Amino acid sequence: MIWIGEGNLGSLVPPDEALVSVLDHGFTVGDGVFETMKVVDGQVFALSRHLRRLDRSAQLLGLASPDHDVVREAVAEVLFAHAASITGPARLRITLTGGIAPLGSDRGEVLPTLAIAMMGASAWSESTSIVTVPWVRNERSAIAGAKTTSYAENVVALDFAHARGASEAIFGNTVNQLCEGTGSNVFVVVDGVVLTPTLSSGCLAGITRELVLEWSHACEAELDLAVLASADEIFLTSSTRDVHPVTRADDRELGIGPITSAIRDAFGVKSSADLDP
Repeated sequence: MIWIGEGNLGSLVPPDEALVSVLDHGFTVGDGVFETMKVVDGQVFALSRHLRRLDRSAQLLGLASPDHDVVREAVAEVLFAHAASITGPARLRITLTGGIAPLGSDRGEVLPTLAIAMMGASAWSESTSIVTVPWVRNERSAIAGAKTTSYAENVVALDFAHARGASEAIFGNTVNQLCEGTGSNVFVVVDGVVLTPTLSSGCLAGITRELVLEWSHACEAELDLAVLASADEIFLTSSTRDVHPVTRADDRELGIGPITSAIRDAFGVKSSADLDP
């Protein structure tokens, strides 16, 4: 079942009845924002933080944010509807678009489209591999830092990575600084110090990234893209990966280092103890 509506009014419907107009601005020009959350034992992890980030993304695009109470109730309805059919790992996505609009960049004068969907998810492998791509993130973009539905760039980059045997593609920015993955943030360990790119690099303010910064001694820094070739340890963070060690970066092999392991274990303990930190 999928919850779908306009503005703050909607209802649960079967997938084949969850219809969105072909004139919806999210479809025609990618004018929308979204959040993806992991579902643990029938509950969404870090929902409050995700809703706050949804608001920030919507504000950057000039979209009206949905009422959080409405979204929470809709999320609860979706979770309940799937309680029997999805018992293992799952992901839940909230999507907000500009609604029906003219065929162009101008917005219409209708309420935004809001949709909430859930599906099962496969567990990630113990470690992963990354490939840097020849394209860049624009840290000066009007939508830098927003989690938007305009994902074609990520699709192309991820296909590039998959063709080279990697699970994630890593972007630098326009000044050759390390930025982010297509759906993850990047951390490196250099001389025992855990570092991740600053938000000024153009990367998304990931929820798991935020929690790792709060729950460990990691800190932000401006990092040259070349750090991937020399870092002692590398790991990715995302809402579905949690803390995911990198054991191959381009043509370089790495082990799962002790600092990454400690941060991964601590994250597991803390996130299990509080589902809405």
